[in-house]
Amino acid sequence: MAEFDYKPELAKVPHEPGVYRYFDASGEVIYVGKAKDLKNRVSSYFAKSNQHDRKTLRLVSQIRKIEFTIVHTEFDALLLENQLIKRFQPRYNILLRDDKTYPFICVTNERFPRVITTRRIDRKMGTFYGPYAQLRPMYTLLEMFSQLFTLRTCNLNLTPENIEAKKFKVCLEYHIGNCKGPCEGLVSEADYLKDLDQIHSILKGNVAPAQQYFKERMLESANQLAFEQAQQFKEKLNVLQNFQSKSTVVNPKISDADVYTIASDESAAYINFMKVVNGTITQTNTVEIKKKLDESDIDLLTMLIIEFRTQYGSEAKEIITNIPLEADLKAEITVPQIGDKKKLLDMSMKNVLYFRRERAERAAAEATGNASKKDRVLIRLKQDLQLKTLPNRIECFDNSNIQGTNPVSAMVCFIDGKPSPKNYRHFSIKTVVGPNDFASMHEVVSRRYIRVLDEQSGLPDLIVIDGGKGQLSAACEALKELNLYGQVPIIGIAKRLEEIYFPEDSLPLYIDKKSESLKLIQRIRDEAHRFAITYHRDKRSRNSLISELENIEGIGKKTAAKLLKYFKGVKKIREAPIDDIVTVVGADKAQKVKQYFETIDQV
Repeated sequence: MAEFDYKPELAKVPHEPGVYRYFDASGEVIYVGKAKDLKNRVSSYFAKSNQHDRKTLRLVSQIRKIEFTIVHTEFDALLLENQLIKRFQPRYNILLRDDKTYPFICVTNERFPRVITTRRIDRKMGTFYGPYAQLRPMYTLLEMFSQLFTLRTCNLNLTPENIEAKKFKVCLEYHIGNCKGPCEGLVSEADYLKDLDQIHSILKGNVAPAQQYFKERMLESANQLAFEQAQQFKEKLNVLQNFQSKSTVVNPKISDADVYTIASDESAAYINFMKVVNGTITQTNTVEIKKKLDESDIDLLTMLIIEFRTQYGSEAKEIITNIPLEADLKAEITVPQIGDKKKLLDMSMKNVLYFRRERAERAAAEATGNASKKDRVLIRLKQDLQLKTLPNRIECFDNSNIQGTNPVSAMVCFIDGKPSPKNYRHFSIKTVVGPNDFASMHEVVSRRYIRVLDEQSGLPDLIVIDGGKGQLSAACEALKELNLYGQVPIIGIAKRLEEIYFPEDSLPLYIDKKSESLKLIQRIRDEAHRFAITYHRDKRSRNSLISELENIEGIGKKTAAKLLKYFKGVKKIREAPIDDIVTVVGADKAQKVKQYFETIDQV
């Protein structure tokens, strides 16, 4: 094959910003690139003084034609490059696409619009929000909309002519209160669209207008003495507030921003995106990009920023990143070193590093596929929590004090991923007065491991605390007092979002909800909770029985407990021969017990 004479082609390339395209002998586009200065950038590929890597040398050897497009600004070049890569899908370019299509929420463009989900984007269809890399947040939004608003779900053509001609009849949705009946003209389009305005605001991440909307309607109804209707609006307001409380609130002072972090190795880059609106994270996504050439982190992150901002419809004026960027992205670039923005950046980076570790260890996890499920789950748990050894023995603690009475704690033990009931332990709280989870956790962890040290029975490979940062900190303090802190890995699992907390780390770890390792932690936590609750109920029942026996003159708590332990219940004490009771508490007290029950039976 004849060698490509690039010099005439290079002579045509100007010193202007733009996008260039390389073609092979068959006329196929094999690479698309951008540049502030097209001449300098394209020439660098053919300069013999440049030491290119093997992949770039292979690309240059296949170039047979060069085309370029001049644009006004570097930002225009970024946009055009993104579009051309999607269009031509060159073999030497990173392809900004996933192996699956994520769904969007679409508010349709029609009279009396609908809110639907779709994986096919047609901007003529309506306004699109998303994509949603995780389905749970999307379905949470849709469920909330069904609770707050009465929108139609049918696909009838509700033109004024059709409604006036009475072509349609209300369906079951109207009769059960889920639709206001626009098909029969029972609601005006203006009133219907007021609800849609609130939906648009919520989908953009701004809950405040919807809260104000329901608050005003609640007060208006109350002033008109329509208290039942006011209560309905109050319940809708509570739904909104509950939804907002479950959102990951960063800081209201950080109004609108996009957060991007990147970590890479020789073969791939991992990028996390978080969209922050009014101080709340509304969208998040982490992707892996396989490198084609020796792309720099700056180039990769710049490309993904353009892609994500287009895909998620972001117009945030601030971009927070972990590396400085030189490109003009029509936003202020911030690389924070301290403060709330740095905490936000750290949260994003933590997700990137976890994602990279998960992908990097996937091959190792797959290699264990032939092993038993027990070994596979423990290996995965070791990887997820970055443990030094396999967690063959796991001990989990939980507190129980319903309505502040009879506070107890429990410890369950799992060995090789399976419960070991003989190693379960109950604890009656001795040093804490009243319901105090933190102090109770400190007490039982101290008592447990003081005994383990005394008996030299061996420490666990992992300690799990049922609770968030507070309970975990209390347990860590107990371990520090015993000089065990750092010797045994310890984590806390919070109930609300199943976050995993590590000591002295304010940012939680979110393990994939489908992960076998998270399911094992949840199973252990649930078993500890069940064991604690069972003991709590038994203790309450036992205390109530002891209290009844204490009504007998001359019978104290210790004697009552001794009777219950021997006879296993008040009924059996009542029915027992006096000689049997004498053997337990003596003749005098036995006589008093029998007289007490005989008196009750006569009443």
